[in-house]
Amino acid sequence: MSLAELAVTIALLASLGLVARRLGLSAIPAYLLAGLLLGPNEPKELSFIRQSEVTDFVAELGVVFLLFFLGLEFTHGRLTRTGRHVGIGGGVDLVANAGLGLVVGIAAFGLSPAALVLAACIYVSSSAIAVKGLIDFRRLGDDETDLVLAILVFEDIVVALMLGYAAAGGGEVSETLVLLAKALGFITAGLAASRWLTGPLDRLLDRLPLEIFLLAVFGFLVGMAAIADELGLSEAIGALMAGIVLSETTVREQIEDRFFSFRDVFAALFFFVFGLSIDVGAIGDVGWLVALAVVLTLVGKVVTGMVAGRIGGFTQRQSFNAGIALVAHGEFTIILAQLASGNPALDAQDRTDLVAFAGLYVLATATVGIVLMKESKRLGRILFPARRLGAEA
Repeated sequence: MSLAELAVTIALLASLGLVARRLGLSAIPAYLLAGLLLGPNEPKELSFIRQSEVTDFVAELGVVFLLFFLGLEFTHGRLTRTGRHVGIGGGVDLVANAGLGLVVGIAAFGLSPAALVLAACIYVSSSAIAVKGLIDFRRLGDDETDLVLAILVFEDIVVALMLGYAAAGGGEVSETLVLLAKALGFITAGLAASRWLTGPLDRLLDRLPLEIFLLAVFGFLVGMAAIADELGLSEAIGALMAGIVLSETTVREQIEDRFFSFRDVFAALFFFVFGLSIDVGAIGDVGWLVALAVVLTLVGKVVTGMVAGRIGGFTQRQSFNAGIALVAHGEFTIILAQLASGNPALDAQDRTDLVAFAGLYVLATATVGIVLMKESKRLGRILFPARRLGAEA
C-alpha cells in the first residue's frame, strides 16, 4: 500500500463513516463496504488496493488495539456490578446462540472444525457496537443495561478461548487440547497478574514522563501479544490480557485517553482490510447461509434477552430491549474469521467461505441491529402494551 493509496483509503473511510453516523448506524459496515469497493474482488470497476504485508500488519495492529481496549473494560467494579446476571444471562445466551450457530455450522460444513468457528462467529455479539449504541441512544442508565453488559462479558471470556482454536485448532485432538490448555493457562496468568501486580505497575507507570509512559504501555501491549503468538495462540488473546492486567491501575483512564485515537484509526483500517477479502461474487455460495444465520441470530438473541431478563426480574419490555441490543455482530466475528483464514488445519474452501460469510453477515447484522436498537423501545410498547397505568419498560 503506497502513501497515495493510504490517502484515498482514509478519505473514503472518513466519508462513508460520516454518512453512517449521520444515518445513526455503526461505522463498522461502512468500513467493510469501503474495503469491498476498493478491494480486488467484485465489483472490479473500483479495484484499487490489494492485500499485502503492509495491509496485513495494519490489520494486526487494529486487532491488537481493539482487544486491548476491550480488556481495559474488565474492571472488578464492572464484573461485580454485572456479576449476578453473568451466570444466568451468559448461560442462556451460550446454550441458545452457540447452539443455533452450531446447527448452522454443521449445515454448512458438516462435522468439522469450520463448523465450530462458524458457531462462534454467530454466537458472539459485538461489544463495540452494543456499547456504542447504549451510549448513542442514552441507554447506559437503563436497568437492563447491566444484563446486556453481563452477557457481553460472558461472551468475551468464552470467545477468548475460541481465538486460539480459530487460529491454530482443528488438527489432531491432542494438539487442540494442548492449545486450549495454553489459552486457559495464559488467561489465568493474566487474571492473576491483574490482581497481584496492580500496585507495582501503578508505582512504575505513575513515575514515568509522558513519552516514556506511552512507550512503556505500548511496549507492554506488543510484548503480551508477542508472547501469546510465541505460545501458538492468537496475538488477540495477548492484547486482551494486556488490557485486563492494566484495567485496575490508577492510570487506566489516562491510557484510554492517550491511546483512544490509535484504537479508532487502526480499528477502522482493520475492518477496511478485512473488507478487501470480501467477494460479493461469493454470495451465490454463502447467501443462503448468511440469510439463515441473520434470521436465527435475531430470534436467538431476542429469546436470550427475554428468557434471561425475565429470570433476572426485568419486565418484558426491558428484556426485549436487552435482546435487541445483542443482535449486532462485528469485531469478534471478523477477528475469528480472519484468524481461521490463516489456519492450515481448515479446508481451503471452508476458509474462503468463512471469510465471505463473516463480512456479509456483519454487514447485515450490524445494520439491522443498530436500526432495531434505535427503535426497540417503541417496538416494545407495541408488542408488550401496558396492562395498567404506570407500567413502563
